[in-house]
Amino acid sequence: MARIRLNMPEKYIFTTELPVRITDLNYGGHVGNDTILTLIHEARMLFLRNAGYTEMNAAGASLIMADVGIEFKNELFYGDRLQVKIIAAEFTRVGFDIFYQLEKISGERSTIIALAKTGMVCYNYEQKKVISLPQELIQTLGTP
Repeated sequence: MARIRLNMPEKYIFTTELPVRITDLNYGGHVGNDTILTLIHEARMLFLRNAGYTEMNAAGASLIMADVGIEFKNELFYGDRLQVKIIAAEFTRVGFDIFYQLEKISGERSTIIALAKTGMVCYNYEQKKVISLPQELIQTLGTP
């Protein structure tokens, strides 16, 4: 079976830390695969907020997640310190990708927990249609 292999960027423009909550654990005692997607969503909201946007208003466009790819690398447990690095890239006429590197931080050491990419599409909810990507997003969210 072919595995997902994401081509990750070398640089990120935003870093945040997220708590690992007791409710994030599954029956195996570690953070569940489904929770990784939830953590990515939370990190994306913080990334957008840091730039002055929301998913409902990103330079005049709403954003819809069209797809997601996640490479699970290691386990994450309750009490672990999670750091998420983010950048937007691969801009098209109507959207872009957001890349995420999730790392467990232990003192000076970091361990990659997961790599992810979400495809974001610009959308107008009133007109119920995909719209053009605002150029402002490329300048604000892209590579420095």
